Amino acid sequence: MASPIRTLAPHLVNQIAAGEVVERPASIAKELIENSLDAGAERIEIEVEQGGVRLLRVRDDGCGIPRDELGLALSAHATSKIAALEDLDGIVTLGFRGEALPSIASVSRLTLTSCPREAPADTPAWSLGVGADGRLESPRPAAHPPGTSVEVRELFFNTPARRKFLRTERTEFGHLEQVVRRIALACPEVGFVLRHNGRQVFDLAPAGGETTRERARLAQLLGQSFAEQALTVEAEAVGLRLHGWVLPPAFSRSQADQQYFYVNGRMVRDKLVAHAVRQAFSDVLHHARHPAFVLFLELPARQVDVNVHPAKHEVRFRESRQVHDFLFSSLQRRLASGVLGEAAAATTAPVAPPEVTDASAPVAPPGARRRSMPAARAGGGAMGTACGGHDRGTGVHAGVAERPARYQADLLFQQPRPAAAPLAPVPDAMVETPTAATAPPSPPHQHAASAAAPPPLGFALGQVNGVFLLAQASDGLIVVDIHAAHERIGYERLKQAWARGRIISQPLLLPVTLQVSRAEVELLETQCETLARLGLVIEPLGAETLVIREVPALLRQAEIAPLVRDLLSDLAEHGRSTRLDAAIDAVLATMACHGAVRANRRLTLEEMNALLREMEQVERIDQCNHGRPTWVKMTHDQLDRLFERGR
Repeated sequence: MASPIRTLAPHLVNQIAAGEVVERPASIAKELIENSLDAGAERIEIEVEQGGVRLLRVRDDGCGIPRDELGLALSAHATSKIAALEDLDGIVTLGFRGEALPSIASVSRLTLTSCPREAPADTPAWSLGVGADGRLESPRPAAHPPGTSVEVRELFFNTPARRKFLRTERTEFGHLEQVVRRIALACPEVGFVLRHNGRQVFDLAPAGGETTRERARLAQLLGQSFAEQALTVEAEAVGLRLHGWVLPPAFSRSQADQQYFYVNGRMVRDKLVAHAVRQAFSDVLHHARHPAFVLFLELPARQVDVNVHPAKHEVRFRESRQVHDFLFSSLQRRLASGVLGEAAAATTAPVAPPEVTDASAPVAPPGARRRSMPAARAGGGAMGTACGGHDRGTGVHAGVAERPARYQADLLFQQPRPAAAPLAPVPDAMVETPTAATAPPSPPHQHAASAAAPPPLGFALGQVNGVFLLAQASDGLIVVDIHAAHERIGYERLKQAWARGRIISQPLLLPVTLQVSRAEVELLETQCETLARLGLVIEPLGAETLVIREVPALLRQAEIAPLVRDLLSDLAEHGRSTRLDAAIDAVLATMACHGAVRANRRLTLEEMNALLREMEQVERIDQCNHGRPTWVKMTHDQLDRLFERGR
């Protein structure tokens, strides 16, 4: 006979809810710290013993809780943060469910002590505990400054089965420390203190909103190297704002352990966000590496749903496609400008072309090499004498940037050598280039100023082992991997040529049939026109069969069936796919690699300087096509430390 339906006891209800909210000490720390932040705390202290299993105490200087509300604070579904259903559509606080405190109290020995911040000076604090049976004890006076303390002892003392699933003390504290680290990164205006077994782990002073102090907190939590190398991100569009820091691809990691993403100040893990970030790095990062970043997305509260999971780790965006495209484009633009982007913005004066001591070397008109960056990209750019080619934008042979007098002596140490071989052109059968009538106009020549600031990558000094280029910049020594830099330049030029031309499709002599699901056939029917514009012609051939009739010319030798399967999977999950773009880019990257300057190829100083000037105009020049760095800088301070100068 079936058991009768009955109402569960409140304490049992809380223990069931605790299974969703209280996973380990780290999840308790997250809930308590978020409550402190919602209370307006300016300083939060976290005391931990035995990884948080024996003791976890969170003390803040927030607004506090009056005596007559202490019992309500420990009751299920009691909260001061929402009052009506419509409040769920615009949540601006970190907590709102009213489940955390009663859930924690049901699986531990919890004591809540608080003193209202606005209470008279002689008003005592009050403390309220929860008994082993889940019953509230009577409030009692306590000594406590304005603010609130929540003390959690003997986690899972009454549920031994769950306690067995906890890991070692070191592991549990590692998770807890990571939670505090994540929250502290999002709240630089709040001070944080973390102690474990009486040892202070860190003491973070409030950053006060100043950029330099925010970077200081970044260095404290993620290391000095992260703070020094991180690129600043700042973008706004259609009510969305993205800001924070991202490491250049050269500083990627073997694990995804330094990825911090926040939506309206709330740390989240979201597949849409992860996909957008990964796509932004797709052209500059090796597939086995992971990007590192601290990013904050801000948008109207009603455009995001945080009421998805009790732990509040997940969110849902009302305009998910718009958010995805904004994240992708913002990060892609920032990575395209790279480290040189900030330097280029600071240096607006054109660089004068240098004198050439060799009378046989070709000389371009002044300013022919120093065009504005948008004009260079629109005209296709050129590798100059480093490629032995012609400038497409001006129609003249590429010249060399003029060098200040203090560099002229360096020319005496290099004998002129033949120019490098030209970069392999894009095959006409694959790309249809614009005609003269439709081609972008050549940019006007810019006459160089007589006292121009040195360019970001400086001027060439020579080669090392036929592999590296050394250049002297105003703030240090530049070392360039010649092949890697030339490869990226060629790759970007090929991509520009491909983008300017109409995509040519190649009919298959033997069409490829593909067995798929009914849902994928229906999906394809809605995307046929889009795929056709990309050179991929696919038609349904039954309820669960597709036939591939044409493919992009560049991919005629590729395994097309697996590519189409992955493409359909992307369309089903994300509503879009970059599989075709990635496959075409892979072919272009191979072409660029074969056309780049090889090791031990001796270049003249003029060719080296032309390479440096072209590097300054090319997007994503910081990494080659395989994610390796193309150049590094050693500052004067680093060189002094290396040789112990000034000690």
